[in-house]
Amino acid sequence: MADNIHINLPDGSDKEFPKGSTALDVAKSISPRLADAAIVAKARPLKSQDQAGEGARPTQVQSDKSVRPTQAESNGDLIDLTRPLEKDTDLRILTEKDPEALGVYRHSSAHLLAAAVLELFPETKLGHGPATESGFFYDFYRETPFTPEDLEKIEKKMQELVQQNLPYAREFLPRDEGLQRFKSEGDFMKCHFIEQFTRPDEKISIYKTGKFLDFCRGPHIPSTGKIKAFKLLNIAGAYWLGDEKNPQLQRIYGTSFFSKKDLDNYLHQIEEAKKRDHRVLGKQLDLFSIQELAGPGLIFWHPKGGIIRKEMEDWMRDQYIKRGYSLVYTPHVMRKQLWQTSGHEGYYAQNMFDVMELDDAEYRLKPMNCPGHILIYKDSLKSYRDLPVRLGEMGTVYRYERSGVMHGLLRVRGFTQDDAHIFCTPEQIEKEIADCLEFARDTLKDFGFDQFITELSTWNPADGANFVGSEEQWNLATSSLEKVLKRLNTEYKTIPGEGAFYGPKIDIKLVDAIGRLWQLSTVQFDFNLPARFNLEYVAEDGTRKQPVMVHRALYGSIERFFGVLIEHYAGAFPVWLSPVQVVLIPIAERHVEYANKVAAMLRGENPRPRSLDSARDFGSGLGRPLNASTWTGHPCGHDSVRVEGDARNEKMNAKIREHAMQKVPFMLVVGDKEVEAGKVNVRTRGKEKTEDMGADEFGEKVRKLIAEKNPTL
Repeated sequence: MADNIHINLPDGSDKEFPKGSTALDVAKSISPRLADAAIVAKARPLKSQDQAGEGARPTQVQSDKSVRPTQAESNGDLIDLTRPLEKDTDLRILTEKDPEALGVYRHSSAHLLAAAVLELFPETKLGHGPATESGFFYDFYRETPFTPEDLEKIEKKMQELVQQNLPYAREFLPRDEGLQRFKSEGDFMKCHFIEQFTRPDEKISIYKTGKFLDFCRGPHIPSTGKIKAFKLLNIAGAYWLGDEKNPQLQRIYGTSFFSKKDLDNYLHQIEEAKKRDHRVLGKQLDLFSIQELAGPGLIFWHPKGGIIRKEMEDWMRDQYIKRGYSLVYTPHVMRKQLWQTSGHEGYYAQNMFDVMELDDAEYRLKPMNCPGHILIYKDSLKSYRDLPVRLGEMGTVYRYERSGVMHGLLRVRGFTQDDAHIFCTPEQIEKEIADCLEFARDTLKDFGFDQFITELSTWNPADGANFVGSEEQWNLATSSLEKVLKRLNTEYKTIPGEGAFYGPKIDIKLVDAIGRLWQLSTVQFDFNLPARFNLEYVAEDGTRKQPVMVHRALYGSIERFFGVLIEHYAGAFPVWLSPVQVVLIPIAERHVEYANKVAAMLRGENPRPRSLDSARDFGSGLGRPLNASTWTGHPCGHDSVRVEGDARNEKMNAKIREHAMQKVPFMLVVGDKEVEAGKVNVRTRGKEKTEDMGADEFGEKVRKLIAEKNPTL
C-alpha cells in the first residue's frame, strides 16, 4: 500500500507499518517487554527501487552486494522512539544492553539536571550539557556560586522529576521564534548556539522536559521515569567557549547508570581512584613536581622518579635494539619552514607554541618528532634492500595546552615520547604494522597490564578540511590496518572521524587495576608526509618509488605512562621499577656494620661470600661508612639491587611505618640473631608475617624478581 512503509529488523524480517509509525510502535508490535525496555532507536533509510537500480523490494536490495551501503552509511542515526518514520527503514530498537544507549541515557540525565536547576534557581542561564565517557555535565551561568548543599537539593529535585515521569517532548520552531524565546529569557549561550549551528531558513529542534526548554538535536529517552540511578559528583569552573576573557561558568558533573549496582560500582571506583591519584602519590613518594615559578604542564623529575624513568627508557631502548630499530636524536627547535612543509603549520598550529623570531628565520618548538626522522631518512638515498628503516627516539616535544585543562602527568605541555617511524615498501607494511602491535602488547604486559581494548580510527569524508589525502588513499590505508587486526584475531571497534589528519590509526587502550581505560599505545599509517617531503627509495627495477610510513608510540608519552603506572600500582611498584628496592634496618648501632656489608653484597660491590654463617665472613672495610644513620646504594651493574639503610636513633615501629608508607618492597631487619646466623629478617610489602632468610638466599630471590620483571611484587 502507498501509505505503508517497510521496516527491516535485525533478524532479517521485513514488516509493513503505516507511514508515520514510530520506533515505539514497532517495538510494541514485537513484544510489550521490548517496548518497555526500549531506550532509543537506530534508523537508516533503505534505498528505494529507483536508487538501487533494481526492480526489487528493499529486502532484496539488501542481499545484493553491489548496492550494499558502505560502513559509514550502514551505521545509521540514533533517533527518538517517538519520531515518526516516513520512509522504508532499517531499524534497531536499543535497550540498556546496547552500549550506544548509555550515551543517550546520560544526555537525557544532563537535561534532567538542567530542569532541576531551573526549578530551584530560575535566574540561572544555560550553556550546554553533553554526555561524556563516564557521565554527563551541564554548564550554567549564575552569579551566586553553587555549594555542596545546593548539589544535594538539585539531586533531590531530580528525583522528584523522575517520579513525575515527564516526557522528553520534541518540537520544531522557526529559527527566529526560537531565538526570540531564548533572548527574552536572557539565555545568551543558547542564542549563540542557534546562530552558530543553524541556518536562517531552518526550523530548530527544541526539547521540553517539564518547565525546561532546550535547543537540542537529541535524541533522548522517552521520559524521566526511565532514569533509574544517578549521582551529582562535583562542581568545576569553565570559561564560556573556553576563552578566559568570557564569563566563567559553573559546570556541574554527574553520572548515571541503568542500575544502582552499576552506579555503586562506579562510585566505589571513584573513591579508589582518589586513593591512587598520581598527583597525591607523586608528592607523597617524592617522585615529581610541577613548579609554579617554571609554569604549569612542565614536569620536574625528582631522584626517585628519575630512577623509574631510567628503567622505562632503558627497557624501551633495549627493545629497540632487539627489534631492529636504530636510535636517533633530533633537535627540540626547528625552522617554521619545516612545519609548513610537513603540514603541521596548517593542520596543527593551534597546538603549537608561538613562533620564535631569530636573526636568520622563524623557529618553532617541535610538537612532534616525525619531521626530524624524515630528514634523517632523506639524508641519503635508500635502496629497497635498505628497507624497512626503523628510527626510534626518546624525543621531547612541546604542545600548547590551556592552563585550565592540564592535569598532573596526564596532560602536560612538555613531554617525552618513545617515538618511532618506520619507512617501508607497500609490500612490507602489513608485517610492520603487525610487529608494532605485537611490540605494543609486549610493552604493556611487561609493565603489568593484561587487559586491552583496540580501536581503529578512520577519517570522516564529510570533514575533508581536517584531513589530507584522497578517499582512495584513506580506504587503502584503512584496509591495511583492518587486514592486520583480523589476521591477529584482534577484536576492535571502528571510530569514524578520529584518525590523525595524515592517516588512519590503531589505538590500544589498557585497562588498569580498577577497571579504567587509558589511551596510550598508537600505531598510525601515513601516506601524507612521504609525499610532502618527496621521500624516495630505489626499487628493484631501478625506478624511484615513494615509501610508506608508520608512526608508532607505545608508552604514548613517558610522563603519561608514568602517571598511569603510579595509579595502576597505587605507588607500590613492582620490585624492578621501585626506586628503592630494599631498606636495611639495623636494630642497634652494633648491627650497622653487618647491615652495611649485606647492602654492599646486594649492590654487587663485592663478590658474594662463600658462606654467610657469621658477620666475619663478609670481610671488612667494604661499603659505605659504618656509622652513617642512613645510606643509599646506587646501581653499579645489572645484578645490583637499589638499597637504602636506616640506622637512625628512632623507634623501630616508626621506621617500619615510614618505609611502608614509601611502599618499599622489602625491609630487612638485622639484630644480634641475624648477625650471628648470617641472616636477615624479611618484611615483604603487603604481608603481615616476616620471614628469616639467609642473606645470600634473599639476594638471589630479589635479583630473580628484578630480572624477570615480575609485576606481582
